[in-house]
Amino acid sequence: MNPLKKLFKQTAIYGLATVLPRMFSFLLVPLYTSVMPPGMYGEVQLIFMWFVVFNVFLAYGMETAFFRFYRETDQRDKVVTTSLVSLLVSSTLFFFVGYLFKENLGRVLNFDSSYVMYVLLILFLDTLVIVPFAWLRANEKPLRYAIIKIINVAVNLGLNLFFILLLPKIFSENPDSFLGKLFIPENEINYILISNVAASALTFILMAKIYFRRSYSFDTELWKKMIVYAVPVMIAGIAFSINEVFNRFLLTELLPEDIAKSEMGKYAACIKLALFMTLFATAFRLGIEPFFFSHSKTKNPQKAYAQITNYFVILGSAILLTVVVFADILKLIMVRNEAYWDAMSAVPIILLASFCLGVYHNLSVWYKITDRTKYGAYISSIGAILTLVINFALIPKIGYMASAWGTLIAYGTMMSLSYYFGRKHYPIPYNMRKICFYAGISVLFSVLSFYVFERNLIAGSILLLVFLGLIYKLEGDKLKSIFLKRAN
Repeated sequence: MNPLKKLFKQTAIYGLATVLPRMFSFLLVPLYTSVMPPGMYGEVQLIFMWFVVFNVFLAYGMETAFFRFYRETDQRDKVVTTSLVSLLVSSTLFFFVGYLFKENLGRVLNFDSSYVMYVLLILFLDTLVIVPFAWLRANEKPLRYAIIKIINVAVNLGLNLFFILLLPKIFSENPDSFLGKLFIPENEINYILISNVAASALTFILMAKIYFRRSYSFDTELWKKMIVYAVPVMIAGIAFSINEVFNRFLLTELLPEDIAKSEMGKYAACIKLALFMTLFATAFRLGIEPFFFSHSKTKNPQKAYAQITNYFVILGSAILLTVVVFADILKLIMVRNEAYWDAMSAVPIILLASFCLGVYHNLSVWYKITDRTKYGAYISSIGAILTLVINFALIPKIGYMASAWGTLIAYGTMMSLSYYFGRKHYPIPYNMRKICFYAGISVLFSVLSFYVFERNLIAGSILLLVFLGLIYKLEGDKLKSIFLKRAN
């Protein structure tokens, strides 16, 4: 099969694993925002922000290191077992230390310590499946990967619907029944966390056989090499988490206490509309990361890498404009409570930021396959510093818009720096005229639709049709050759 066709096929399945569960999760946004005031929803988002931060620490770059060493050795079982043991020991230690100091941890993280035990369990269970999921991707088993991911979110969604919609109804109709007695008023956050614990536990059970079908061998020298490779990736991940979610914590700290969590809740809800771009970029990244490593030794891999980035920009530009044009329709589906709509002005900015991040991930191939992961740490750290400086300086003045602009400036800078250093260390023949043309037209039309025409659906739809017509005229034959024609 043509390598690009194979890549897009796997990306489509990874996309299913990412998009379909997130589409289920979409239901949680209108569910939460319909039963919770912005302040309570803000606290939920604060807890989930810490999940993102701690997941990076607990993974410490081992997923990327696994791909790197799994492809480069004949002793793949040693890579698997060394990675499994490393993460099992470190996550177990984290769990017990966190449990011993749960009261202090709750105060530091700025949420009730009663939630800490749930958070620790979820983090522990999610860390244990990092290597099993990486093994599925490395062995090109995207369908199994997709099924387990979908089961995880289906269970999570089902339990959320039960606890937040069905259980209160049962209580109101028959409070003395068995299920009615389980209901606790204003307990939504606990119910959300219990649902996540159950979903993570089931996922671990489904993936656990990789732990029991191995002859364990912990290779200390291999582990040291993996850690050297992984630590810069972890630093880049920490910086990424600062760029991605830490602004939510800063909003709760830098805005007046009486409005902080409410404003953060509005912002966190509205920027969920950017999830369409995030889903596309994530699915693409899941498909291309194994592709980058497996094709790094082929003849002229740079040409394939350049083509992949071109297609990402074309498709990403179309998604950007589409979401901007239909933003007011999407908000009626996802964020039904008008109390949240003040933050809609941040949506196009976050969409563009997510697009820049997706391009950055495509450009990052050069430092991953040349073992220069320290550059990823440098670039992400610069982005994190920009995020922190902009948020600290502007949140007290313009609130959550500072977070939106900070995210865009950080990701735009990271994208530019990766391109600049990549040209020096691993030149790839990107078609910059084409990339700038599609991205530029998409951004221009988005600005016209959202700000100049004030979200007028007719005007926006015309601009979208014009843009899609340009893509079809200029790229139609190439795109059809990838997505429609059968492999020889």
